[in-house]
Amino acid sequence: MRKSLLSKAVTAVCATVMCLGVTACGGNSSAKSDKSNSDPSSSSEKIGMHQIAGVTAKGELGKKPTVSFKTPMTVEDNSYVVLQKGDGAQIEDSDRVCSQGIAISVKDGSELASTWEKNTPDCSTVVTSDTSQMTENYYKIFKSLKLNSTVAFGVNDSNSSGTSYLMVLTLVSKSKDLKKATGEKVADIPADLPKVTLAKDGKPSIDMNGYKGSDSLISQDLIKGKGAVVKDTQSVVAHYTGWLLDGTQFDSSWDRGQSSAFSLDSVIKGWKQGLAGHTVGSQVLLVVPPSLGYGNKDQEKIPANSTLVFVVDILAAY
Repeated sequence: MRKSLLSKAVTAVCATVMCLGVTACGGNSSAKSDKSNSDPSSSSEKIGMHQIAGVTAKGELGKKPTVSFKTPMTVEDNSYVVLQKGDGAQIEDSDRVCSQGIAISVKDGSELASTWEKNTPDCSTVVTSDTSQMTENYYKIFKSLKLNSTVAFGVNDSNSSGTSYLMVLTLVSKSKDLKKATGEKVADIPADLPKVTLAKDGKPSIDMNGYKGSDSLISQDLIKGKGAVVKDTQSVVAHYTGWLLDGTQFDSSWDRGQSSAFSLDSVIKGWKQGLAGHTVGSQVLLVVPPSLGYGNKDQEKIPANSTLVFVVDILAAY
């Protein structure tokens, strides 16, 4: 997964400003409003966050803005200002929003980082009222915006590296994650592989069909999706279930009632290698030998040296 300053800022967001769909963050409902810079569609009385005064942006909507403010300036965590109101589609519940970002030092106005030049937007934001994923304040902010809007968040980093900055996000596109695999069923699946059947909601069950495993990775489409090809540097949203070769289930996002999002850099090698190259919307049967799984180490319900069998629905990639 790309290690830009923008993505690093997202990691710091839970202590400071942006949720961007990662985890719940602590809002500052006691912050005072600054009506001189108030946006009528999302006032601080509604949002419960301090609005940043004295910051402006110029430029074509949906393009990299020119941001101006008097330096040096101080910013608070849990502060924001809408700099440009977009002219695109309204942001709605469950939208995955992609944002181009600029980090700008409030000390001297210098640009610390930008995704615009290499066109590497961050797409980790899912707009949701589920407070386990996004706080109410940030939900209200994003729901008030349209595509091509630009919004700035204050990050007060004076107690860590000493670089406080504005994170300036322009919302450039949106999509919705799939709920299950969609596409064409694959007809020529090798007959000796485990047999998968699906419930109406898409949840898989499995018959191991006498299968004894493989010394090499098996990555077989069961349903061929029509979405973008997954790259091994991306993050993936997936529904999945995992079994041991004896048919024992050890994990299932379906049973938890919520899909999972993860960087392919943070999972076992069998997943990174096995999902890359498939398309969004696909359902993939993975057979992962111990060398590409957990090797000779126990993992809760997974004994050492286990071959693992997964059925994975690829719902999104970003």
